[in-house]
Amino acid sequence: MAVSGEGRAKDDRRRMAEQAAEQGLLFEDGPPPPVPPEDVGYRGPTACAAAGITYRQLDYWARTKLVEPSVRPAHGSGSQRLYSFRDILVLKVVKRLLDTGVSLQQIRTAVRHLRDQGIKDLAQLTLMSDGVSVYQCTSPDEVFDLLQGGQGVFGIAVSTVWRDLEGTLAELPSERAEPEDEEALLDDELTRRRRARKIG
Repeated sequence: MAVSGEGRAKDDRRRMAEQAAEQGLLFEDGPPPPVPPEDVGYRGPTACAAAGITYRQLDYWARTKLVEPSVRPAHGSGSQRLYSFRDILVLKVVKRLLDTGVSLQQIRTAVRHLRDQGIKDLAQLTLMSDGVSVYQCTSPDEVFDLLQGGQGVFGIAVSTVWRDLEGTLAELPSERAEPEDEEALLDDELTRRRRARKIG
């Protein structure tokens, strides 16, 4: 039995609704989640566990400036990076986009866009992808228009990722960033070598 165009469209919408349900609601009512303190940071292993990525990915993304730690960057060998809640939220979104087959180049564009958003805006943001491009959706109408175009899309409700991350990080260790001692930073190994060359 042949399926009419209208029947196929209903099947496509049903399939997309099921995919959206697997990722969480695309748009949620109510106030945004509370903003975590900006001076609370999480070390690399904690960030990896919360975002579901490897330490190698974390290190590479920090070195290539895809997602850098904002609480405390690395200062020479032996120093510990500290990632903020927002940093880990972006790491988790990047991981989900990679899992859908989006290229790292497209993800870099999306992350640049995320950096331009305020933390409250992030909680209200829904990203969509067809596996090639990444789209930002800010209203249910916009999602409807995308689906009507016949192109299947993949949605990530950042607020859902946010709540998931809050629950995960609540069970993992964090630490407050201490004011940095400028003398300690100046005395890192590279600075000592430069001083030794000038004196010698």
